Amino acid sequence: MEWFLKVVRDNYTNFNGRARRKEYWMFVLFNIIISGALSLVDRIFGLTYGDTSPYQSGVLSSIYALAVLLPSIAVAVRRLHDTNKSGWFLLVAFIPFVGWIYLIYLFIKEGDRGQNQYGPDPKGNESNPFGNFPPIPGSR
Repeated sequence: MEWFLKVVRDNYTNFNGRARRKEYWMFVLFNIIISGALSLVDRIFGLTYGDTSPYQSGVLSSIYALAVLLPSIAVAVRRLHDTNKSGWFLLVAFIPFVGWIYLIYLFIKEGDRGQNQYGPDPKGNESNPFGNFPPIPGSR
């Protein structure tokens, strides 16, 4: 839950910098859980509107969706920055079928090690390109 709150509270509209895979995917996971819970509450209390399909929208879930729209875009842009891609790559989603597959690949792909044009490595692997492993004994 701390990853979700980090995006919503600390980086609400921060489109600069980089976001780790864990930050992005934990935000997505909690976003899905909260959206599902609010949709259920909407149905239980009859707060849905529109047709009678099983995919009705509700008042609470619609308000929530609007509230997390900017943070969702911001964390996606920062995730793309971690793979050294511009935030404009989100527009690839408008290419039918192939666009979403490519975006999911970029969101799953490990970020660049070390600093790139969008900022320092969020994992802190600046000095050691192979990660933060302990030094080999006797290597000094």
